[in-house]
Amino acid sequence: MIILGILIAGLAGYLVYALVNPEKF
Repeated sequence: MIILGILIAGLAGYLVYALVNPEKF
């Protein structure tokens, strides 16, 4: 389940990064 947590955290961070830097997507 640790891997699942890492995947969720990574996805959340990616979404936040996309919201903060929309011009790069």
